[in-house]
Amino acid sequence: MISNVKISAIRVSKQSNISSCNIHHSVSSMSIIQQKLHIAVFPWLAYGHILPFLEVSKFLVQMGHRVSYISTPKNISRLPKFPLELSPNLSFVVLSMPQVEGLPLGVESTADIPVHKVPYLKKAYDNLETPLADFLKTSRVDWIIHDFAPHWLPRIAAPMGISLVFFLIYSASTTAFYGPPDKLIGGHRQRSEEFTVTPEWIDYPSNIAFKLHEIVNLEQCMDQEANDFIRWGSAVQGCQVVTLRSCPEFEPDPLRLLPRLLQKPVVPIGLLPPLVTSAPSDEDDEDDTWKSLGKWLDGKNPKSVFYIALGTEVALSLSLSHELALGIEKSGLPFVWIIKNRPLVEGQMAQDILPPGFEDRVSDRGFVLRGWAPQMRILAHPSIGGFLTHCGWSSTIEALGLGLPLILFSGASSDLGLVARLLHGKRVGMEIERNEVDGSFTSEAVAKVIRVVMVEADGEPIRANASAMREICGNVELGRKYLTEFTRFLENYKPLTL
Repeated sequence: MISNVKISAIRVSKQSNISSCNIHHSVSSMSIIQQKLHIAVFPWLAYGHILPFLEVSKFLVQMGHRVSYISTPKNISRLPKFPLELSPNLSFVVLSMPQVEGLPLGVESTADIPVHKVPYLKKAYDNLETPLADFLKTSRVDWIIHDFAPHWLPRIAAPMGISLVFFLIYSASTTAFYGPPDKLIGGHRQRSEEFTVTPEWIDYPSNIAFKLHEIVNLEQCMDQEANDFIRWGSAVQGCQVVTLRSCPEFEPDPLRLLPRLLQKPVVPIGLLPPLVTSAPSDEDDEDDTWKSLGKWLDGKNPKSVFYIALGTEVALSLSLSHELALGIEKSGLPFVWIIKNRPLVEGQMAQDILPPGFEDRVSDRGFVLRGWAPQMRILAHPSIGGFLTHCGWSSTIEALGLGLPLILFSGASSDLGLVARLLHGKRVGMEIERNEVDGSFTSEAVAKVIRVVMVEADGEPIRANASAMREICGNVELGRKYLTEFTRFLENYKPLTL
């Protein structure tokens, strides 16, 4: 965690005054890098957003720029370690988390609450407008790299002469599906059912659309005063450039369409492939759970185990959680299942989701781990042959970067269903069949897809396609190329003057 970094690199404020911000800049006599730009980074309060924004921040610092990473105390304290040599130019700006009615005390991210509480988190995030503006007034920021949520940011940045980058952590296919900003803001699609078909502006073959239960659940996450479509559209209209986590090698057609669709420059940032190392970290050495799991994996045949992780925000009813577990059991294959210790729905904790006797019945071939796990180390282990995933973009990139085929079980928030369609269409995974209206499924459907992806002859093309994807999704040099091109765009951009 970032709290292990030397105190000179970061201090987390405990100030509770909502209207104030606490700015701590690292100072070092070794700071000899010429600072070209001062770039502020302001992600949405979800781990799937916070970490990609941090990765981009690290790269910008490596390129000689000064970065101020802005978030709330808990989110900054939970960040992973970063190289100390970056600390002189990477600063953390801590904005005290506002409290709003309906948001439980101490909550600072989507991982801490059920889906229906997320609108209150967005209201609290909107209340960061004043402290953020106070920071910007005194900080001589050149660029702000921001997320979809702060629809109010353009109106405070423009008078200060600050340019904006809208960083979409999503795929280009999701961005194209959402469409032009004027249609998002104007409510072009009024009914949930209208999100279940491919929109008319898509000019290439596409299977990308929500299932009805997915869009209905997504709408539960939205603040009705400023829904996500208004936020997204306002962010596009107010920025100078759009960047997103994709590349032409993976999504050529939507990236060709997007500049015309959004009427903005679109500079892809690449897939941000993680660095994979087989060497244990200091944390792994001290982690008895990993030692136990690693030993267990060492005893399995190559490519024989499938890994299950449904992210921090997937919410299933108790009956569907049991159905999923029974499908995993019926597959008859060895597995590792990471279960998050968090509320899945109101009053239901993660330890309740397994059917009675499940762990005893699968003890010879299943390893169930509750809480945090070193996902990249697990995925990179030679015995892992597939990944049952909630279809988070970061997780799928990690798996495809290692050439692993995907068992697609989309979550009920964000664009996870659209990611499932994309990857199923590319034949690097297979989606578990679910009822389009209520999202229900059978254990037999779960077991069938697991076996096809992992061992059956029908799944051989999927396994081959996924293996080939490592040349794109795991290509660190390709990723660096796109990050460099993005950085050069920021350096060379000349704002229009009236």
